[in-house]
Amino acid sequence: MTTTARWLRRFGWRHLVAVLAVCFALLPLLFVFSAALNPLGTLQSSTLLPEHASFANFTALFTDEQYPFGRWLANTALICGSFAVLNVLLGVCSAYAFSRFRFRGRRVGLLTVLLAQMFPQFLAVVSLYLLFAGIGDVLPAIGLDTPWGLLLVYLGGAMGVNTWLMKGYLDTIPKEIDEAAKVDGAGHAQIFFRIILPLAAPMLVVVAILSLTTALNDVILAGIFLTSNESKTVAVGLYGIISGQQDQNYGLFAAGALVTSLPVIVVYQFLQRYLAQGLTAGSVKG
Repeated sequence: MTTTARWLRRFGWRHLVAVLAVCFALLPLLFVFSAALNPLGTLQSSTLLPEHASFANFTALFTDEQYPFGRWLANTALICGSFAVLNVLLGVCSAYAFSRFRFRGRRVGLLTVLLAQMFPQFLAVVSLYLLFAGIGDVLPAIGLDTPWGLLLVYLGGAMGVNTWLMKGYLDTIPKEIDEAAKVDGAGHAQIFFRIILPLAAPMLVVVAILSLTTALNDVILAGIFLTSNESKTVAVGLYGIISGQQDQNYGLFAAGALVTSLPVIVVYQFLQRYLAQGLTAGSVKG
């Protein structure tokens, strides 16, 4: 058996499977890109290689007053960015307390946090809607149809699975580091901000990106709490473009999806080294 045949038998099939998997994953993306370049903008006229390709859908997306896509992007950036930062901060504070301190009710608290996450958040949609409708009568800035109100709804589940993820990661950081810092005169705040947070950076990045994508893809809660066209997020706005007339506006929807995905791709590429490290180390309990 020749060297080439031996290599094909032992390793070549793996490369073939990998190529097929990549093609399978890229095919939907190519179809969306093709639909975005299709000037007709309908599903029936969409093909893998569009005829008379143009950027008409992208132009209409930013110029049509009926679809304030730029405003939707700004709302999404505000909500997703704020949620990612605050969710990480709340989660790591609770994880630090559960990981480093021993107090009565610690185990019960951890189990309660875990059990609470077994119930989907949209089960409380009616109560949340009535609650924020009442809050809006007193404080309109955080009531219904405001980004800050929706942000508070998201933050209601901040102490959830993320607490367990970050606690598992913090448990891998030796407590001797804390003790050495205390000997040098450092307090809990100094230990937390100057030692623990830099060491837990990979897991913080993982939780931040998971939080960002969760808020970015949310349609149910955002669609209920954000009703006016100017206050919508990208997910809610794009869904509104195709709801009820899927065949007519699919080109606009595809163009908006591509534009929205670009910042997420940049963030993933910039932070991918932290992602790999955080996802693997966070699953190990020290």
